[in-house]
Amino acid sequence: MQQRDSLFNTLLVATVLCVVCSLAVSGAAVALKDRQKQNVILDKQKNILDATGLAIGEYGVQASMLEMSQITELNGWIKETYIDLETGEEVSKDLYDATDDTVSIDNRKYNIGEPSRPKTMRVFFVEEPGSGRISQVVLPVFGKGLWGTLYGYLAVRSDLNTIQGLTFYSHKETPGLGGEVDNPSWKAQWEGVKLYDESGEPAAMVFKGPAPSGDQHSVDGLSGATITSRGVTNLIRYWASQDGYGPYLGKLSGELTSSKEGA
Repeated sequence: MQQRDSLFNTLLVATVLCVVCSLAVSGAAVALKDRQKQNVILDKQKNILDATGLAIGEYGVQASMLEMSQITELNGWIKETYIDLETGEEVSKDLYDATDDTVSIDNRKYNIGEPSRPKTMRVFFVEEPGSGRISQVVLPVFGKGLWGTLYGYLAVRSDLNTIQGLTFYSHKETPGLGGEVDNPSWKAQWEGVKLYDESGEPAAMVFKGPAPSGDQHSVDGLSGATITSRGVTNLIRYWASQDGYGPYLGKLSGELTSSKEGA
């Protein structure tokens, strides 16, 4: 007869517990999978609303403080389209969904630390209710920080040169240092910063230290986070360049100018 505290019984109990716990965890993961996907989508929506300033403008708070009905209302202002980055031309959603081609990134110029980018991207724009006029374009951006890739949204006003906001919905930066990319007071500095210089070259940047007074292209550096600061500068300049959204923004600029002249 086996003793209760025998090696066999000990291993048996441990095995049963492992199996039960693993089944419980697996079951919870499966049951929560759809909710997790919904939460990821919701978080991205909130970041877009914060980048555009719609949450603050309409309700005076960050999007994370809004009720679902308010988020749904403001998201009604956000439209989307799909573009081929090389040509700047719009493509169908079916083509976007079916295309997983990538294009190599020349990091010698902008050094965003990524080997490639998608050939097609989904971009967003803000349409003013009633008029349907495009007031902002929201560009998904990504690039390397200190510990990993930063993923976010860059919102640009209809002049396609004035930044409205910058947010990151996913990153691995150190809390209190590079993690300050999430700090509302730091993010607020991006409003009004110019994306390009007088010659049309990407010029927006995170300065090393306090940004010079009157410098329309800079925001304050992140204290103790030089690599993260440099990474944010590099990714903004890359995505604003002809290797990124440049062809699309050039095409859109012509369309918006024609629309204004025809109004």
